[in-house]
Amino acid sequence: MRKHLGPSQIPPHGAGLVNDLCSNHPNPYVNFHRPCFFSETITDAKGKECGRDRYEEMKTLYEKLKSIPYASQYLSPASPLNN
Repeated sequence: MRKHLGPSQIPPHGAGLVNDLCSNHPNPYVNFHRPCFFSETITDAKGKECGRDRYEEMKTLYEKLKSIPYASQYLSPASPLNN
């Protein structure tokens, strides 16, 4: 949203409109085309867990969804991706 609104604060009377825009009108670029890291949890010799982002595991959200076995069980019945 900052790309569209700029770095200034959102006035209180406009917060509801911005929230509506963010929740009801998702950006297709963010949902399907923007690569994301998916952390893997690694446990060291002392038992401490830490997350590590590997460049090789960078995928778009759609690619990650397609890589999950039986992914359709996690989608709503009305989803256009549920084929």
